[in-house]
Amino acid sequence: MTGTVLILGPSGKIGTHAIRAFEARDWTIRRYTRGTDMTTAAQGVDVIVNGLNPPKYHDWANQIPAITAQVIAAAKASGATVLIPGNVYVFGETGGSWDETTPHRATSRKGRIRIEMEESYRRSGVRTIILRAGNFIDPDANGDIFSLVTVPDPSRRRITSLGDPTAMQSWVWLPDWARAAAQLAEMRGELAQFEDVPMPGLTFSHEELAKALSDATGQTFRVKRFPWLMMRITAPFWELAREMVDMRALYDTPHRLGSAKFDRLLPDFGATSLDTVLTRRVLGAQINPDHAVRAGGKAIVTE
Repeated sequence: MTGTVLILGPSGKIGTHAIRAFEARDWTIRRYTRGTDMTTAAQGVDVIVNGLNPPKYHDWANQIPAITAQVIAAAKASGATVLIPGNVYVFGETGGSWDETTPHRATSRKGRIRIEMEESYRRSGVRTIILRAGNFIDPDANGDIFSLVTVPDPSRRRITSLGDPTAMQSWVWLPDWARAAAQLAEMRGELAQFEDVPMPGLTFSHEELAKALSDATGQTFRVKRFPWLMMRITAPFWELAREMVDMRALYDTPHRLGSAKFDRLLPDFGATSLDTVLTRRVLGAQINPDHAVRAGGKAIVTE
């Protein structure tokens, strides 16, 4: 069941890939212009993809509730289903396998704001799909943490870890997220009024990432720790540093996202492998054809 989709934040990383995924499945696309009347823009649409986020991690406490209220009002007026990119901020510092049944016990400010945001959608009665994933890996390197912090320059053969480099962390290839979002949107009539769908994506530690890249290139990739001391010193004067310090515990917390619900809803999805992600996003022309990316214990020669 396709239709018309309104993309909020069409030039951002979520919006860009959502447009590609929905277009590939023959949806009619509308692009929302920030600052215009969202309720008017949503008239006649079937799905709203909320790709809006405050820029530069700024003022979530005020901006997230304001965006949420706008989206809910637009969805109520149009009868549209809202599709939201959920994150793992809501779970707190108890590691393990996180899924739709895991209590939301955020310890960070941003985690608590996200909990309240999700509850606002639940209370509103608007049909809502939260497609929850870990850190995005964007092939376009559009402001994702992987390109800004983890591997900003592959030629330096260095990986930066924001936390414990041995801790398993949840990641997702952004085109996969958008593809799954489009498929769930087409199932909206079969889903509950409020659906929380964890997307398992990719799970690896920074040490495993370094090994995979070393195997692929025949060169040694090393892991270094993020300079948190500098962030703590500058936090009183620099909002981004203050917010990053508040989120630090997440990067020391080993976790993965459970797959049971996602696999039940989209049994034939076919996620992109870590091998392919590294080839497309990081390695490119640096690939040594005599080497292979290794993931999950299986060697696959890259293209």
